[in-house]
Amino acid sequence: MRGMCKERIIKVLFLNKQPLSKYKVSKEAETSFSWTHEFLQELERLSLVSGTKVKDVGGLINYWVGFRKAPQHREYMVQEPLNAVKKAGIKYAATTYYAENIVQQFLFPSRLDIYIREEDLEAWHKALTKSGLYGKGNIRVLIDSSGLFKAEKIKGVSIVCMPQLIVDLKKEGGPCEEAAEMLIERLEKDVRDI
Repeated sequence: MRGMCKERIIKVLFLNKQPLSKYKVSKEAETSFSWTHEFLQELERLSLVSGTKVKDVGGLINYWVGFRKAPQHREYMVQEPLNAVKKAGIKYAATTYYAENIVQQFLFPSRLDIYIREEDLEAWHKALTKSGLYGKGNIRVLIDSSGLFKAEKIKGVSIVCMPQLIVDLKKEGGPCEEAAEMLIERLEKDVRDI
């Protein structure tokens, strides 16, 4: 639970286009003020933030990568994975290969990874086995609602927020890390413009 709270706070810090009070950060992150205040002090001690302003984009991303645990997942093999996910009509947020391809078109979209809510797992299982097979495949369902927090629609696809995408790409490794570094440059520019 603490990891999810940390993630939400970090997302709020990265995504707000104006400086926020610590109280406002706790409200937007849906965390208690005391926990938010304590965590922001830790980030300040590490020189990653100043108050609620991100000072070290790459450092804060790497800090997040350090505590991020891989969510439980299931895999499916489905023809036209993106169409199958859209057709299911259940809340999701895409990440890694497909999401990166929509955002910056560097990686080949070899697998569609989606975050879902745990309570939607059975509905997803039914929808994906109706149009495909259960087991190693081209769709990976990540059973973790944290990826849905601050997700946005881009080109008709629900995608995790930029900082979450970067962390997921870094955790994936290989060529995804290079794509993540390119996105960090973009995120640094966005943070500087605040």
